[in-house]
Amino acid sequence: MGNNTHVQMNPFNLGILNEDGSCSKEYLDLIPDEDLVRILKTMILNRVFETRMMTLQRQGRLGFMLMSTGEEAITIGSSYCLKQDDPLFLSYRELGSLLWRGVPPEDIMNQLLGNVRDHNKGRQMPVHYCYREYHIPSVSAPVGTQLPHACGYAYASKYLKTGQVSLAFLGEGAASANDFHSAMNFASVFQAPVVYVIRNNGYAISTPESVQTAAESLAIRAEGYGMPGIQIDGTDILLVVKTIREAVHRAREGRGPTLIEALTYRIGAHSSSDDPSRYRPQKEVDQWKAFDDIERTIRHSTWRGIWSHSMTKETQAKAEEQVTRCIKECETYPPPPLDSLFEDVYEKIPNHLHEQKKMYLDYLAKKGEKSAVFSSEE
Repeated sequence: MGNNTHVQMNPFNLGILNEDGSCSKEYLDLIPDEDLVRILKTMILNRVFETRMMTLQRQGRLGFMLMSTGEEAITIGSSYCLKQDDPLFLSYRELGSLLWRGVPPEDIMNQLLGNVRDHNKGRQMPVHYCYREYHIPSVSAPVGTQLPHACGYAYASKYLKTGQVSLAFLGEGAASANDFHSAMNFASVFQAPVVYVIRNNGYAISTPESVQTAAESLAIRAEGYGMPGIQIDGTDILLVVKTIREAVHRAREGRGPTLIEALTYRIGAHSSSDDPSRYRPQKEVDQWKAFDDIERTIRHSTWRGIWSHSMTKETQAKAEEQVTRCIKECETYPPPPLDSLFEDVYEKIPNHLHEQKKMYLDYLAKKGEKSAVFSSEE
């Protein structure tokens, strides 16, 4: 579907990290050693978790899955720059943000399975997370709807003087949606404390970036809205933290929004329903594997002297064990109660819904499916 110029770019030209993992000493204070180790461990857990979930999907034990292989640095690095109560508006490829915020893997797994312990009561597709206690509003399937939501929350934060900064993720495909324009314009006009991060991974499902825009970058669009626009190497954890931190600081000081375009690459398929071999060559994927963000972070951490090959193996093994325990536990929980289908529609369930619920449960019982009815009234 045309030549994707995105894949021809060399991220090393835009970043702080050198190919061998070294960097100028002036940048070492961006992330203290202890924090960098935690970031790297979270990145590895992110990848292990998603890889195992994709296996479950292929085995028919999970309905749907999306992965963020090659994009962990931008999601985790961005979240690292926020306060715990700064709201995160996700799309569907930011598992790392959940892990960094401290959402237990069990809670994430329960959402993916849609079981009785899912906070959403099984009503959302897998990877459509919502954790109010972690300041993560619900992911929405329509592309780009989180962008005006983030702007609205930020404007309310400014009005109420809470000091919070909203951060919203989007893919380059969402930058072609109408909601993108509405959010950018409103945020800039009202100087809302919000940061927009485009994970430009080259493709909106099968549509390459090259046929989505004639602009030299997505970041340059910010000029038309009167806000800063910055294009960065999204696989360079130091540059990610430096750029996001400056944008968050700017927003918190009342100087308005920032649009950041992070160049990365979607190593895997768009989702478990996608076959990327139909629209992109394997050679292109292999080219970008050289810029794998986890490998680059490992090289940098090793260069610093705070990481080793044995630590990589140990971290991966612990992540595998953690995910295995999580799967074993969460798959034991049944689906949500069938009568919960009638809840959360009204503050108080009206009589006609009570009648419909009784008719539904009676119907299931007559069909011999009584064992499948986990009614909270029984």
